[in-house]
Amino acid sequence: MAGCLAAALLVSACATSTPYQPIGTRGSQASGGYSEQRIEDNRYRVNFTGNSFTSRQQVENFLLYRAAELTTQNGYDGFTMVARATDPNVRTRVSSSPFGPGPFGYWGPSWRYRYGGLGWRNWHPWGGDPFWADDVDVRTVTNYEASAEIVMFRGQRRDDPSSFDARQVIQNLGPTLQRPK
Repeated sequence: MAGCLAAALLVSACATSTPYQPIGTRGSQASGGYSEQRIEDNRYRVNFTGNSFTSRQQVENFLLYRAAELTTQNGYDGFTMVARATDPNVRTRVSSSPFGPGPFGYWGPSWRYRYGGLGWRNWHPWGGDPFWADDVDVRTVTNYEASAEIVMFRGQRRDDPSSFDARQVIQNLGPTLQRPK
């Protein structure tokens, strides 16, 4: 019982969404994070990659927050997103049953039944029935990566829906961030 509980705790600890962190953070329980590349003095390419437990909205919010952080760190007031994309990365994983032979591991349903004048027979899932013969697990896993090219500016926010006041973004999105433990 203790072993099952420990395994359940281990699995639940690993199943966490990507926190707001630099990509490649050592000791993190979740993969992914942000990165940036300076293109010009006031222009950056910003990326945020989430794992399969991180929603598209979280990934996009983390990207906006990182852009706002970079803007204030460089002494600017706001930024304009001149290019922006959020791409899903969809993978299909096919694996054998982790429970041993058959779809129920070493335990499985079986029945005894009388078959006409031929006597008693046994039925079990591994008897060649095509419904039970498949012990393969197929899962589709999706994670998101958001990227943007930003141009930073000083002064008032521009009258452009792609422009953001960096301090307001930090103020509004900051409380929603999940940070590493």
